[in-house]
Amino acid sequence: MERARKNNPEYRSALTEFGVAKEDRVQSRAALLPNLNYNAGFLYTEGNGTPAARFIANNGVHEYISQGNVHQSISLENIADYRRRRAAEAVAKARSEIAARGLVVTVVRTYYGFVVAQRKYATAQRAATEAQRFLDISQKLEKGGEVAHSDVIKGQIQFLQQQRDLQESELEMNRGRLDLAVLVFPDFNENFSVVDDLQLPEPLPPFPEVQAAAANKNPVLRAALAAVQEANQEVAAAWNGFLPALSLDYFYGIDANQFATRAPDGTRNLGYAATATLQLPVWNWGANRSKLKQAGLRREQARVELNFAQRQLLGNLRTFYEEAQTARLQLESLNQSADLATDSLRLTTMRYQAGESTVLEVVDAQNTLTQARNAFNDGQARFRVALANLQTLTGNF
Repeated sequence: MERARKNNPEYRSALTEFGVAKEDRVQSRAALLPNLNYNAGFLYTEGNGTPAARFIANNGVHEYISQGNVHQSISLENIADYRRRRAAEAVAKARSEIAARGLVVTVVRTYYGFVVAQRKYATAQRAATEAQRFLDISQKLEKGGEVAHSDVIKGQIQFLQQQRDLQESELEMNRGRLDLAVLVFPDFNENFSVVDDLQLPEPLPPFPEVQAAAANKNPVLRAALAAVQEANQEVAAAWNGFLPALSLDYFYGIDANQFATRAPDGTRNLGYAATATLQLPVWNWGANRSKLKQAGLRREQARVELNFAQRQLLGNLRTFYEEAQTARLQLESLNQSADLATDSLRLTTMRYQAGESTVLEVVDAQNTLTQARNAFNDGQARFRVALANLQTLTGNF
């Protein structure tokens, strides 16, 4: 899992989106606080023989500005924007958790798919060996005049079929190895082995316990709730666009004809000034009203998605739990079927050697054993994948 988290682009993209949303929240919070800047400038104006210079807007031929400026903007729109960014961060965080849980399902499916492919290859090897053994038995019995040549032909057909199945299972095993290598290794390394830990699992917790975990730990529901909060704050920001905004500035430094703290006559150049500006929105061709309508549409969509997420959670929870429960209950039956198929092949082969069964019964017993073993292996992998799917809704339990 650690390797997959480092190399999976979808998961890394979700983490990146979360990081970007977090920085957006930091920036919007900074916009609510006073900021400090330093301004420095020099203005030169053509002289006209008077201290005021040629342009009346300037204060002299030479004007030096060196000031610190503390600026504060006060706007309900900025406050709503900060709250919206905070909700957007919660959405991104929940989605990163969704991606993490989805990655678990992908890794479980790929990992145990490779484990099962290895098992099926081993089963195919045993089946090919058993087919070769039966072919040898039928040939010996034919030489002794105990069976017809048709039994040998059937044995040869079965042997060739098992060889083809062996090649197919090897192909599937190699494909599973490549899929896992792509998922977990950054340099496409095929030199690795996996641990076969597909054992009979513990029973699932009761459904009410799983239901409670889903209600408290489901990231999809959290993302939908946070999206509604984000949409609400977007509406608030749009409404606040109709309200006044206040900005305050405090300056300290010099704005003088000399770049010095004192003038030639000893007058102190250092000083301070403060300004307050109130901006009243009057007319902007309906832009604010359009923003309000736009935000309302997004809020309505977010509410619809929340309602759907709640319904979908209830449906998926029941479906995933029942699938995992069914897969868990079938494991013992599948294991028993594999054991019975093993005994059936052994007894049928002995009966064939004693002349009490036909070649078709032996071939059928061989195929039944292969199918039973593969079904048991598939059943174990199915339970692990079903459990991973269930835990995308509930988290680990």
